[in-house]
Amino acid sequence: MMKNLLRTAFEKRASLFEVTDAYRIVNGAADGFPGLTLDRFGDRLQVQFFGPEMLPRRREFVDAVAAMFNPACIVVKERLSRSGKSLENAPMEVAFGTRDAAVGTVREGGARFHVDLLDTVNPGLFLDMRHVRLEVEERFRAMINNARFLNLFSYTCSFSVHARLGGATVATNADISGKILDKGRENYALNGLDLRPGEFFRGNALEYVRWAAKKGLKFDGIVLDPPSFARFKGFNFNVREHLMPLVSECAALLNVGAFIMVSSNYSEFALDSFARDVLAAVRSVHKEARTAWKRGQDIDFAGSGATKDSCLVATLVEL
Repeated sequence: MMKNLLRTAFEKRASLFEVTDAYRIVNGAADGFPGLTLDRFGDRLQVQFFGPEMLPRRREFVDAVAAMFNPACIVVKERLSRSGKSLENAPMEVAFGTRDAAVGTVREGGARFHVDLLDTVNPGLFLDMRHVRLEVEERFRAMINNARFLNLFSYTCSFSVHARLGGATVATNADISGKILDKGRENYALNGLDLRPGEFFRGNALEYVRWAAKKGLKFDGIVLDPPSFARFKGFNFNVREHLMPLVSECAALLNVGAFIMVSSNYSEFALDSFARDVLAAVRSVHKEARTAWKRGQDIDFAGSGATKDSCLVATLVEL
């Protein structure tokens, strides 16, 4: 029965196989495995337990996954404590294969990205933003020369890699973590992209946006994909309180004809109201802005929105 459920879940994702080798195979109860996710990152697999339902069958599940997919390794992460509290610093275990095999590269369209399943909870690439990253690349392919991109809360700079591959002249990344920005530089190198002046800024997004406004910088595309909460040099970012004012400040940096994509995994946001609020924030600067789309997670996140560990609201506004 477990192997049959895995096979059915895998076949649901068939349309992604030519696009990428990094996707979610199992997304909890919607695929018959409540409280559990299974992600593929190239030749390696990641299992995460967000609830207690499948924990008693942990070994059985790992064995079934190993037999079906024959991966280089399987890393298991328990995202909740024994008392049921969510953990950001989750215990990790190589349940199959070797620790060295947890590190490698994945493909996404024409891009390549480094991943390390044992580095932190997040291996280096957020799977639920794949469809937006690919669209960003296509949007820059359609732009004129000297197009500029701004990637706020950039993480490992995957959006910027796609923007540069699409033809962006400069793709600026702002993140509070120097270590994360170094991983972004590695992703640039992996894709044969040279590092250009002004592309890496260590600091909080608001700090960069205000600096860019003073310098009169303008961008043809902005991605604003913040964590729900962040702390940097005494400033506490709260997505409920600070996101929409930041959207308005970002809007002032947009060229005519540009776009801004705003997203959040904060489970209390509802898609329709989130999209309306983002549009209103952009229209506070550009009256003629319009919503191009609003959406949640991609097809590999079956049942998206049903649980707090699988939720996304995203909208793209065009000028």
